[in-house]
Amino acid sequence: MAQSDTLYRYIFEDYQVRAELVQLDETLQTILSQRDYPPAIRKILAQLLASTSLLTATLKFEGDITVQLQGTGALHYVAINGNNQQKMRGVARWDEQRYQDSDSLETLVGDNARLVITIAPANGERYQGIVALAPEGVAASIENYFAQSEQLPTNLWLFFQDDEQTPCCAGMLIQQLPVNGGGLSNDYQHIYELTRTATAQEIFTLPAEQMLYRLYHQEKVRLFDPQPVEFACTCSKERCQAALFSMHEDELLDICEEQGGIAMHCEFCGSEYRFDRNDITELFHGSLNKPQTH
Repeated sequence: MAQSDTLYRYIFEDYQVRAELVQLDETLQTILSQRDYPPAIRKILAQLLASTSLLTATLKFEGDITVQLQGTGALHYVAINGNNQQKMRGVARWDEQRYQDSDSLETLVGDNARLVITIAPANGERYQGIVALAPEGVAASIENYFAQSEQLPTNLWLFFQDDEQTPCCAGMLIQQLPVNGGGLSNDYQHIYELTRTATAQEIFTLPAEQMLYRLYHQEKVRLFDPQPVEFACTCSKERCQAALFSMHEDELLDICEEQGGIAMHCEFCGSEYRFDRNDITELFHGSLNKPQTH
């Protein structure tokens, strides 16, 4: 990619359609480097990462978003956390004894598989939308989410290139703007037919402007300022202290006595925070203000 880890938003001057393109490499590489993920899980994390970036820009809010896949299969949890500033992190949990890389996504996630999208605005009520995991995969599940919640025609295309050293992913989204009478407009169908011709080869080798020109060279496209996407973790010593403060002091001191201290490991970025007996005593009885637990 000529320019990576970047989100582009654009609209069509002559049509009631908005669209987005995201190209990601370093952000994805950082997420995948945290664990030795099997190939199928690497792909799912990549697809959720690109989806979350596109969703964050489409839903237009200030705050945090979490996109999760949940189920009862060998792959029981995958999550991408992000925010409106396009700062992302992600993790997956799976049962190595049950896992088969040849299994389909539907089989890996198992029964009651669902996509959960949680939005926590900086100001306002927390909102959660849940849809069943579509057999066709992550993109179809996101499309179903929009059909259920936004009720606007929306289509999504996801791409993943799994080079062991430099994996990358990308995504494209188009959405019809509200029109009188609702339903699918001819405008939207036209843009859909153009967008669906995008190939992985193009999206992973061309700069965004060239990619868009190749797809829509006969249309008037207004491209907005690009937005950088980056890996960022929200873990901190203060958050760990707040979690510890919600527990009983005696219980924490017992753990310190048995194990020599308490270690809290962030599965998103690999950071570790350690607390000994003195730290616990200071936490509950020190002169500093107690940490916030909410």
